[in-house]
Amino acid sequence: MSLCLRAALTAWLCLALCGAVPATAGEFTDSAGRIVVIPEHVERAMAADPAAEVLVYVLAPKKLVGWAMPPRGPMPKVGRLPVVGELTGARPTATADTVRRLHPDIIIDCGLVTPARAAFADQISKATGVPYILIDDSFDRAATMLRSVGRVLGVADRADDLAGSAEHAVNALRGRLLIEPATKRPRIYYGRGPTGLETALPGSGAAGAIDTAGAINVAAPLGTGGRAMVTLQQLHEWNPDLMLLQDRSAYASVWRNPAWRSLAAIRNKKVFLEPSAPFGWIDDPPGINRLIGLYWLSQVLYPGDALEDLRTLMADFYDKFYGIKLTDAQIETIAKTAGIPPSDAPHMASLPPLNPLPLPGVPGAVNEPGRRGVLPNATQPLPTTPSYMLPK
Repeated sequence: MSLCLRAALTAWLCLALCGAVPATAGEFTDSAGRIVVIPEHVERAMAADPAAEVLVYVLAPKKLVGWAMPPRGPMPKVGRLPVVGELTGARPTATADTVRRLHPDIIIDCGLVTPARAAFADQISKATGVPYILIDDSFDRAATMLRSVGRVLGVADRADDLAGSAEHAVNALRGRLLIEPATKRPRIYYGRGPTGLETALPGSGAAGAIDTAGAINVAAPLGTGGRAMVTLQQLHEWNPDLMLLQDRSAYASVWRNPAWRSLAAIRNKKVFLEPSAPFGWIDDPPGINRLIGLYWLSQVLYPGDALEDLRTLMADFYDKFYGIKLTDAQIETIAKTAGIPPSDAPHMASLPPLNPLPLPGVPGAVNEPGRRGVLPNATQPLPTTPSYMLPK
């Protein structure tokens, strides 16, 4: 008997003794090469991290046992789910005891696959008796990830449909890059947090969409992987062509603060607010939610006449992936600060308006406040270009 088969059978026996594996089970080889024995029918899935939370939600929302980090506003397919916390990340807020209390059939973890992460998965699985799978969620693996996890969750048809959309998003951007000369790749700064002075370095999950879009990350001299704090002096030295800001307070501040005005991106009105509800378009989390961000980056980085209508793509993506039907007012509010040009195409005007979504903060949330905001709507205006920047 091979060592791998012996390990798999041992794991199966341990889980069966804990009552976590039904009579029929199967083997799943995860992105770390671990052979994990999983139930044939998964009804309760726990997301170890926010990226996994989005993945489970878009595939099989009713099987999600709780939010690792609450989305911005209510999600129509699940009602009120508890916030159970994150098992992984810089500040984990869930533990093996959380897993035992929730009784999931499986734990799904998405992100960079490392030996340390694999060892942690083994540790949690051994402590709880719950199978724990690691999934590489890089853009190159997006379609494969959807299909493989969709089969684990018993929703193969939906997974294949969403995987087709993922392939289209990635291929559309790559096709755009094929016709763009390398000399026209913009120099971009991605500002995170309320000050806009935290940035994502190349090679990190937070900068994955920017890397895929072929833009030049001006923070590259600071290294690769992870995030870094920068100063205004560094920004002036880099003088990016275009700035994307994650936080609406930072977006409002850069227009008003004279210290930012000499930057080329400000002078040329190339500063845009990253759409962020219910999940971010570039990050927060670095999951399947970033697919719509690829279309957006293609448009703001490489503007031209041969682009697809982003408003229609936005409405379709939100409906298909999240079950959210955006109104025209919501679409226009997002477009105003995201640099999305006008469109003559009809959108979702015939649909009834959504109820206003609540302000940040979910009762019982275990994550730090303010990481997520609200889905913009007509009653919650965002800052627009200030009067002193408008042409006279």
